[in-house]
Amino acid sequence: MKIGWVSSCMVVVCAASFVSAYGQEPAALHASAQILVVTTQDWNGVDGVLQAYERPRAHKKWKAVGEPIAIVVGENGLGWGAGLASANDEKSRMASDPVKHEGDGKSPAGIFRLSTSFGYAAEKQAGWKMPYMSLAPSVECVDDANSKFYNRVLDRATVTPDWNSSEHMLRPDELYRWGLVVDHNTDPVTPGSGSCIFIHIWTGPGQGTTGCTAMTQEHLEDVLAWLDPAKNPRLVQLPRTEYKKLRRHWKLPGLPRNEAR
Repeated sequence: MKIGWVSSCMVVVCAASFVSAYGQEPAALHASAQILVVTTQDWNGVDGVLQAYERPRAHKKWKAVGEPIAIVVGENGLGWGAGLASANDEKSRMASDPVKHEGDGKSPAGIFRLSTSFGYAAEKQAGWKMPYMSLAPSVECVDDANSKFYNRVLDRATVTPDWNSSEHMLRPDELYRWGLVVDHNTDPVTPGSGSCIFIHIWTGPGQGTTGCTAMTQEHLEDVLAWLDPAKNPRLVQLPRTEYKKLRRHWKLPGLPRNEAR
């Protein structure tokens, strides 16, 4: 889908409470005028669809932007994450629903803030609006639940490292050439509830990630060119069955087509 998006950004999921009565838009979306809706066939599905939506201002009707695009999520599907809105606050959550935790190979389900983009280049592409982090060799994402820096992307040269496990962001492959941080498990950070959740470049359809959402570089660049921090962009990520349950409750647009380029 071509809508003039920019390079990928890191997406960090911010956990925050919200009040949502039936038919009332959750606070997680009140100030948002851009959303990326990701749906999979079920909790275990790896392949899915991303559809972008926008609106002129809060409480107005969402309108689709571009065509749906193919994505993949975690190699083990989705599990409820800690974000701006999740099933922890919903009566619709079933006891059997999976909940994301560190190392489970699942991507988080819920509503999450999109905050920062990143990449291998020294500067983001011209026209991109999201905040940008250039990935130096010393930039890492800490996935050691015992570290006080757990679930943070930082330059190890600026702190005293206390972790035994981390992800080096400047990878030898192209997966993080562009990316977004998803604000998951960030406010507060709960040790062991999952870390280092991004939107990045995929290796191909059917090839799940360790917990991120991924797509082609072309599509990711489109997304990044479109995102605007002034419009408070959000990621809404759910299995299609849960999306149907929560659509009216969360005041979401119609279920995206289960087809993508």
